[in-house]
Amino acid sequence: MQKVSENTSVSNSAEQPQFGSPAPERGPARTPRKAGGIGLWIRDLFVSAAASVLIITFLYQPVRVEGTSMLPRLEDRDRLFINKFVYHVYAIERGDVVVFHYPRDPEKSYIKRVIAVPGDRLWIDHGQVWLNGEPLHEGYVPEKYRDSRSMAELIVPPDFYFMMGDHRSISSDSREFGPVERSLIYGKAEFIYWPARDAGVVR
Repeated sequence: MQKVSENTSVSNSAEQPQFGSPAPERGPARTPRKAGGIGLWIRDLFVSAAASVLIITFLYQPVRVEGTSMLPRLEDRDRLFINKFVYHVYAIERGDVVVFHYPRDPEKSYIKRVIAVPGDRLWIDHGQVWLNGEPLHEGYVPEKYRDSRSMAELIVPPDFYFMMGDHRSISSDSREFGPVERSLIYGKAEFIYWPARDAGVVR
């Protein structure tokens, strides 16, 4: 807001009338309007809070990892943001790290990696995942976290996804509870924000 200095007001009111002419009318003195600093601050705070609520409700949600089945990338008690909107626009892809309601108890949430999508043919031979007739190369699974479990061939049903943890030797995943229905998947892991040493994009 532009401010008017007192000198201007004094200069205007100091003009002398000509002899015999009527004195100029003087209206009530105007006090410069002060900016409502506190009101603006409260308004900005309200807008920021509303925007945060909308972002958390419809776009991103902070979650905390519990357990070590996604080592080495995700550690126990890591805090990260999940994107709750992305799968309304884009398809779920192999390799995505997703959060979903546990099929056997929807009150619980699991975080795992998508290994196979609807229509994929999958089997596991002594820890080696085979996908559509080809061995799956999984650079996100270090050798020390692999196991020797096997699983018979299956074809992932429509609207279902096969999930596995990166720490194969301790993970409870689709090898036990089967493929996960699309309606149970509600977010994609995007970014670790705490602790600082782990901060970064989830891949």
